[in-house]
Amino acid sequence: MPTLPKRAESNEAHRVNKVLVANRGEIAVRVMRTCREMDIPTVAVFSDADRDALHVRYATEAYHIGPPLPSESYLNIDKLIEVAKKSGADAVHPGYGFLSENPDFTRRCNEEGITFIGPYPESMEAMSSKTAARQVMIKAGVPVVPGLEDSVESIDEARKFATEIGFPVMLKAAMGGGGKGMRKVDRVEDFDGAWNGAKSEAMKSFADDRVYIEKFLEQPRHIEVQVFADMHGNVQHLFERECSVQRRHQKVIEEAPSPFVTTEMREEMGEVACQAARAVNYVGAGTVEFLVDAHRNFYFMEMNTRLQVEHPVTEMITGLDLVRLQIEIARGEKLKIPLSLTAPRGWAMEARICAEDAENNFMPAPGYIFHVRHPAGPFVRTDTGVYSGTEITLNYDPMMAKVIAWGPDRETALRRLDRALSEFTVKGVTTNTMFLRRILNYAPYEAGNYDTSVIDKFFEQADPWVTKKHETVAILASAIHAFKKEKKARTRVKVGDMNPNVSANNWRRSLRPQRNTQW
Repeated sequence: MPTLPKRAESNEAHRVNKVLVANRGEIAVRVMRTCREMDIPTVAVFSDADRDALHVRYATEAYHIGPPLPSESYLNIDKLIEVAKKSGADAVHPGYGFLSENPDFTRRCNEEGITFIGPYPESMEAMSSKTAARQVMIKAGVPVVPGLEDSVESIDEARKFATEIGFPVMLKAAMGGGGKGMRKVDRVEDFDGAWNGAKSEAMKSFADDRVYIEKFLEQPRHIEVQVFADMHGNVQHLFERECSVQRRHQKVIEEAPSPFVTTEMREEMGEVACQAARAVNYVGAGTVEFLVDAHRNFYFMEMNTRLQVEHPVTEMITGLDLVRLQIEIARGEKLKIPLSLTAPRGWAMEARICAEDAENNFMPAPGYIFHVRHPAGPFVRTDTGVYSGTEITLNYDPMMAKVIAWGPDRETALRRLDRALSEFTVKGVTTNTMFLRRILNYAPYEAGNYDTSVIDKFFEQADPWVTKKHETVAILASAIHAFKKEKKARTRVKVGDMNPNVSANNWRRSLRPQRNTQW
């Protein structure tokens, strides 16, 4: 069982007067915007590849930290601490990814007298290993997916356990995230190959090949709950987000609230999420992720001890700035969530625009952006880190932007997001924008009747890129073409009847006035 932190004294105060944003891209810009509104100077860091990046231009000041390879720049703790000291930054916001869930980085910040805008390192450690997190949650009485409480070393033992709980099962990297080291196994005959593949990928991604087993749920949905906790013992949830639209176990489209969750279920999931946060003495913003089966049974999957990529949809249905809440909590202030916020306000959807080819197995599509036009209009928001002239490289995640739309109901939010995506224009790289619109207009998604297999089912169609609208246009075009062809044929028949020995063209020529030619 991991060691849990002692809660800070209620009068503890921390300095957040200048923030180093230890990240890049759209999340760095997004954090800096809130800091600017709070009149807090910001410090950007950048690699060689990001010298002209938007977050570098937006920050109060910026510092070079190394070559494009993340291990030599954005993951280099020593360089980040050095920049914090040199710039006079007294706080660090990690964003998401990179070092955002690294307890060693958090400890180092604490040792150097730098406020880490996030949870305690002990809370991170309690949730960093999925197997350790399962043990903590089981002890706290939080429901977990049936499976092993710890990783398994022996393939024979693992195969035996999988057979006992019944196929299909999920193999998951103990230290995993982002869909790495995950395999679904439908038959015992496929187990050994999937096991070896999961362990190999886990080792490459996390330098740890431990894998554990969970029962694969029927028609699973990925639903997560946003929680916040302060240093005074207050814990509160901000409703749920539906994140079931995934490719390679990575989210593509999110919405809040979930079309599958009832009011009673929302209250129950929210309380369980708060219970999970209390179990590890959590402080700051966190996300408790659940797998939900077709019968609305929900099970703890993991807790992300950071701000999520999809946090804007929660901001849209609550009217709260989650980054501001993070900073206020880091300063030692009490959690400020209005008592009137007892239910989601309207509906919000987010689509992640990536430089990738959806028709070619979502292969990354790097290149220079020669032109970009972001969507606008009522209740539309675009979070991005690119502009005309930006280069998309293979060094980092291909996500270019997030487009978020709000509406008073789900149908309005969906149509508004579809309209916004139709306005998003990028020249120079291939994007998944059209694919996102196809999913929004895919019947199961439109109806809210989908699960984590929705993208697989979309591609199982005879021609997934043809929608009902395309079919209607094609039918109308064919009908018009047939009508014109038939009309032309009838005209030729009438002309021929007037003189069966002369073709229609000859007949027309015979009617032309003859010219008097003088030789």
